[in-house]
Amino acid sequence: MAKYLLLKHYRGAPTPVNDICMDQWTPEEISAHVQYMRDFADRLEKTGEFVDGQALAPEGAWVRYDGEGRPPVTDGPFAETKDLIAGWMVIDVDNYERAVELAGELSAAPGAGGKPIHEWLEVRPFLTSAPDGDACHG
Repeated sequence: MAKYLLLKHYRGAPTPVNDICMDQWTPEEISAHVQYMRDFADRLEKTGEFVDGQALAPEGAWVRYDGEGRPPVTDGPFAETKDLIAGWMVIDVDNYERAVELAGELSAAPGAGGKPIHEWLEVRPFLTSAPDGDACHG
């Protein structure tokens, strides 16, 4: 089994097919979207593939260490940043192909008008050993 992180983006990913911001959805459309996510997670719990997941608020800040005895340095919040994570799900699956298959299913969550969003999800494997090459510059 291998763990993968499925990242949902508010912004920063390619534009989804059903590109209507969630703040313009009806309460019923939001409920249907959230229920789809819950049902998806419940199904993966039964197969042993679900590890954890959460939705994230758009607010946040950058934080870094600033030396011994000094308070951490913060900068932000950056709600206007290009890349903004909406939520995440961790899955534990047999292989990359299964991770991609599940991300595709999750991408079909309903949005405005009850139609699938067809949103792009970022699929990232958990690091299991030291990276090869220059991890700082991709």
